[in-house]
Amino acid sequence: METVTMVLVLLLAVVASGFMVRLSPIPLPLPILQIGLGALLAYGTHFQVELQPELFFLLFLPPLLFLDGWRIPKRGLFRDGATIVELALGLVIFTVLGVGVLIHWMIPEMPLAVAFALAAVLSPTDPIAVSAVAARVPIPHRLMHILEGESLLNDASGLVCLRFAVAAALTGSFSLSSAALTFVSLALGGIALGIAVTWVVMWGLGRLVRRIGEDPGLQTLVSLLIPFGAYLAAEHFHFSGILAAVAAGVTMNYAEIFGQALAATRMRRTAVWDTVQFAANGIIFVLLGEQLPGILDRATLQGTEPWTLLAYVMVIALSLGLLRLFWVWASLQFTLYKARRKGQPRPPVHWRVLVAASLAGVRGAITLAGVLTLPLVMEDGSPFPARDLAIFLAMGVILVSLAGASILLPPVLRGLELPPEAHEAQEQDRARRAAADAAVTEIERLQHELAAGKSDADLYAEAATLSMEPYRRQVDGAQLAPEEADRHARIAAIERRLRLAGLKAERDALYRLRRARQIEDTTLARMVREIDLAEARYADGGRAV
Repeated sequence: METVTMVLVLLLAVVASGFMVRLSPIPLPLPILQIGLGALLAYGTHFQVELQPELFFLLFLPPLLFLDGWRIPKRGLFRDGATIVELALGLVIFTVLGVGVLIHWMIPEMPLAVAFALAAVLSPTDPIAVSAVAARVPIPHRLMHILEGESLLNDASGLVCLRFAVAAALTGSFSLSSAALTFVSLALGGIALGIAVTWVVMWGLGRLVRRIGEDPGLQTLVSLLIPFGAYLAAEHFHFSGILAAVAAGVTMNYAEIFGQALAATRMRRTAVWDTVQFAANGIIFVLLGEQLPGILDRATLQGTEPWTLLAYVMVIALSLGLLRLFWVWASLQFTLYKARRKGQPRPPVHWRVLVAASLAGVRGAITLAGVLTLPLVMEDGSPFPARDLAIFLAMGVILVSLAGASILLPPVLRGLELPPEAHEAQEQDRARRAAADAAVTEIERLQHELAAGKSDADLYAEAATLSMEPYRRQVDGAQLAPEEADRHARIAAIERRLRLAGLKAERDALYRLRRARQIEDTTLARMVREIDLAEARYADGGRAV
């Protein structure tokens, strides 16, 4: 009963934070508000949660990483792949080494392996947090896609580095060659299992659906179970469950673009996953605030003054920002150098783009989830060294990065003119024309098929004309004579069938464009949702024709 009450209180805090951030007259980042509510719970009501690291990791990371992999635009991921890899892998290693050494030098009582573990959990960035920060000053699309791609990969790379650092802290030994080999096997095994689990589940589900029909509720529940299945399967075989969850999400995207699911399934699944994402991220930040007072007390009791702790946090946050700024600048120079070697024109890049990309490296849910999984005890049963201090420093850096981005990112981005890129509106217009052409062709084909050999073929022609208009004509049947009302009812039924055929053709055309990589995932999702909503209007019944 106590556990149920605890979960309900956390969810209530998340709900309250959502209303409060919308009612606030000033831009207020949602994560900071949720952290404040968590601290208020701890101080005001003595609300206390005893976190079990392994359980926390299992409950929160697989669905969040799976959803990141599922929804990230894949074309942008491949287009800017080199830049994303440089940030997600190179910058992570650069951060772990640089910040880890700095932390150990600044805090000698923290062992080097633990300092590297702390640096590893500080290396992943959180696009959800930075989206909340920049909600009123939108980040340019391409920059946001790069940040999303970076986060997708550096979540995995940073948490795998954490795993090695913790193993070194527990065993007291570390071999670079062994770690590199282990990393490759962990990565490849995790990715392979994530792909395999998703494809097997979706293939089996497809066969069942073709045999017994589709239930949107069951489909949604299966999608919720896939990330946990991939994660647990990978961990069982001692591979990376983190990468398995990411790979499962990416694979889910490719399984989805074949467009086999019903419109009702997609709409319900999207709504459920939006709720899961909001609740999971919110609970993590509320827990951060709830744990903060206790962690601060324990860190202070260990002999570290509050002002010293604050200085540690500020130095670490500043070093993370400077390292990121240097890496972004170096990555840009390397990209421009490659462009010159190929004879391509050098696009002008404003210095504010570099600063914005650096400020956007906000730490959030993944950092907190990772640091809370630090072991409680060593292999000999003694307490894990400097665990509370590491958790407090991670929490402090999350707060500072969120606050810094909240204050500095909007003025840096305001009025910023970026180099020209493909306009999303033009892409959407092209997709709409292609979808409309496919719909008209299908309606005409089905009209002739239905009307063939029938004496009332004019009904089908009239229904097809109505189907091809932008809006359906509203007919008030109550004011018509019985014969005319019956005629219009039959026209409406034929129109419904034609419209459903047109909508299906539209959707199939969009999926073909996506499979050919001619439109972005965000464009596909937006337009398919419009079609699904229109289909829901016509799919609730109708007379046979």
